[in-house]
Amino acid sequence: MKLFIDANVLVCVLNKELPRFPDAARVLSLAHQKIGKKQSQQIFLFTTPLCLAIAFYFASKKHGEAVAKKKIDLLVPHMGIAVIDENSVRKAMNDKRVVDVEDGFQYYAALKAGCDRIITYNVPDFYFSEIPVMQPEELLYVLKEL
Repeated sequence: MKLFIDANVLVCVLNKELPRFPDAARVLSLAHQKIGKKQSQQIFLFTTPLCLAIAFYFASKKHGEAVAKKKIDLLVPHMGIAVIDENSVRKAMNDKRVVDVEDGFQYYAALKAGCDRIITYNVPDFYFSEIPVMQPEELLYVLKEL
């Protein structure tokens, strides 16, 4: 299972924002874990450089740049980096359903990376998504049922 992690989930973890931090951190801890009753499916996490930049910005405001860089550096080895390429940009710009361009970039990068779900705290922002979009706590509930 490939999960796209949106910037707001990363910010929540990096800044330990309560009350959401525990569920968001649990989602990030799922990287490379096997799930399901038969442990037959592995979880892969993806994000984009843009999400990492947004997360860095907010973490640096709270903790300073040096600490924010260390936090991002600890996170990156556990995630795949989905690319926002020219095709993703063009698709987002030409998709009349996309209102927030940044969300469109993230969505098309997630699709290109083959992600099965988008994990975000702004579910309504991805109303146009053709793949499931859910909050971390919803994902954790779904995974318990597998």
